[in-house]
Amino acid sequence: MAIGRRRDFAALLDELISEDIEHAGGASASLNSLDYLSVAEELHSGRINFTDRRAQVEYGEHQTAEPVEPEAAAAEPPPAPPLTTDPDEIARELGLGETIEPRSLDRLRRDFAFRNHPDRVPAHLRANAMMRMQVANMLIDEAKRGRFRPRGSGEARA
Repeated sequence: MAIGRRRDFAALLDELISEDIEHAGGASASLNSLDYLSVAEELHSGRINFTDRRAQVEYGEHQTAEPVEPEAAAAEPPPAPPLTTDPDEIARELGLGETIEPRSLDRLRRDFAFRNHPDRVPAHLRANAMMRMQVANMLIDEAKRGRFRPRGSGEARA
């Protein structure tokens, strides 16, 4: 291999291949002998017969995974329904009450977000999770300001 001479990549490959052939004992298995034009002519000549049935057989022989039966796909359980966005239900889920300590509200917010954040739920539940997070944040903010009163305590929410 000549050093210091500028060559293109193809010339470098040709040189490496010829050196490899010399080291292999002069075997004449040249990689450069493929004539792409003759291959294209052969494909268009009509002598090569490749039908859809033959393609299916070839594909079937090399297929490793078992095909999914339509009945098996239909047997999957339906996606979970969205959770409620009712403020009273979310307040109950958060554990908000009149006796809650203000310093524990941030922990409630983080725990709720860990379980319900839109980035942590399946795509079909993200809009619902966003609404649940907004309601939970509103309830916790009300509780921090001291304005949260659970329904049934005689006062309406401010």
